[in-house]
Amino acid sequence: MSRIVAAVVVLALVLGGGGLVALTLLRSDDDGSTSAPLPSPAAASIEPGAQDAPDPALQSFYTQTLDWSRCRSRFWCSTLEVPLDYAQPSGQTIRLALLEAPATGKRIGSMVVNPGGPGVPGTDYAAVSSRAFREPLRQRYDIVGFDPRGTGASSPVDCLGDSALTAFLSADPDPDDSKEESAFFDSARAMGAGCAQRSGAVAAHVSTVEAARDIDVLRAALGEAKLTYWGASYGTKLGATYADLFPTRVGRFVLDGALDPALPTREINLQQAKGFETALRAYVENCTKSSGCFLGHTVDEGVAKIKSFLDDVDAEPLPSSDGRQVTEGDAFIGLAYPLYSRDLWLILSTALKAALAGDGSGLMVLADAYAERSKGEYANNSQEAIYAINCLDDPWALHTPAEVKAEVPAFEEASPTFGRAFAWMGASCSGFQQATTSKPHPVRAAGAAPIVVTGTTRDPATPLQWAENLAAELESGVLVTRDGDGHTAYNSGNKCVDNALEDYMIDGKVPKDGLAC
Repeated sequence: MSRIVAAVVVLALVLGGGGLVALTLLRSDDDGSTSAPLPSPAAASIEPGAQDAPDPALQSFYTQTLDWSRCRSRFWCSTLEVPLDYAQPSGQTIRLALLEAPATGKRIGSMVVNPGGPGVPGTDYAAVSSRAFREPLRQRYDIVGFDPRGTGASSPVDCLGDSALTAFLSADPDPDDSKEESAFFDSARAMGAGCAQRSGAVAAHVSTVEAARDIDVLRAALGEAKLTYWGASYGTKLGATYADLFPTRVGRFVLDGALDPALPTREINLQQAKGFETALRAYVENCTKSSGCFLGHTVDEGVAKIKSFLDDVDAEPLPSSDGRQVTEGDAFIGLAYPLYSRDLWLILSTALKAALAGDGSGLMVLADAYAERSKGEYANNSQEAIYAINCLDDPWALHTPAEVKAEVPAFEEASPTFGRAFAWMGASCSGFQQATTSKPHPVRAAGAAPIVVTGTTRDPATPLQWAENLAAELESGVLVTRDGDGHTAYNSGNKCVDNALEDYMIDGKVPKDGLAC
């Protein structure tokens, strides 16, 4: 999961009127800022050596010229051509969507950004740059977002029709009888078969390694000898993978809300379960500090009430104002999603209080916001892309109910509220059909310039331990930590973090390793 910027106001309006899982909410056609038209990025100069390809067979990709045109009122858009299969560079090609928000002041160069997911369109991230990035960075950098292969407008993978995808997301996340267990595995098989049938060869070529190789082609096309990069959530794994592949091409790098590429899927699920439990307890504790908290007087009492609520919804779905039934799957997403940001806690309280009184409308709005779904239609393919990319990166899966049940005790110990659901997530790739030899492994990026890695103490989606691990694995890793709630560290109201990262990106001042903010 990885989402949060533009929907906060929309959610507040919707829920105010009515009395999940790398994930940064991005959807917007314009960043809301106003400025005079800026020069075309086509005028950017090409630095010496920038377009040297690592393989002569790829030279034509590295020397391509980007054809920029105006888009979304004040941005520049283009496409980048890359091989579908880097092992066959003369074979089929695909085009990646690009969007640039030009620097508003004295330009340093281009900063390539990725918001995570995996599966969230990077073009949307750049389009909301006025909310995602503070003014000092926007003044000095052209912020370039791209939709990674298989996502957004870049040959998007397609696995299920909209109605089938909605049913998939609404399904029981923690089956408790043989019928529900069979349905869970049937849905996993349907997702896997759908990706193969509806997406063809593309579904086999959306790995993080291939996306990282695409970034190097993008760097060359932008005319940059070294890559300046900002990755959030899963975008940190993508950036770390790039650094490991192309260490001498690393410029100024920030990996915010880090994943640990060395962790296998089981450990990721287990530690995320614990992370969401920690975030839930922080949310409940915040409620209990106010008089008349609707969840009770203590954290344990409030968490138990939420767990009981989820069990009740499992037995009997809630009605919502649009006529849909709020299932346990919907409630799970609607509850987990707002834990990504303290900005959503008040909205969660409004929705949860109504749900406890029998109205699931608010939780359904939150579940829709996470899925970027409106009136049954999806703004992008992020929910399918996250499946295809994760399963291609690490196809490990539990294949029988007995295998899942053997894992449940460890997961429930890590997270009494969410543990069973995260244990069942271990079976998600059981229907995956694409062949892959990829395995999680530590990244070293030997010889790279300093890479700044951040983590937040109570981050639900990317626990602080992951940032500590990644910074230690990277030969040139520099760790910065934020004491706080929510997902990612930058632009979260912590001046210590913001100043450290901006001083590094703009002036090259590397933060002290271990800086705690």
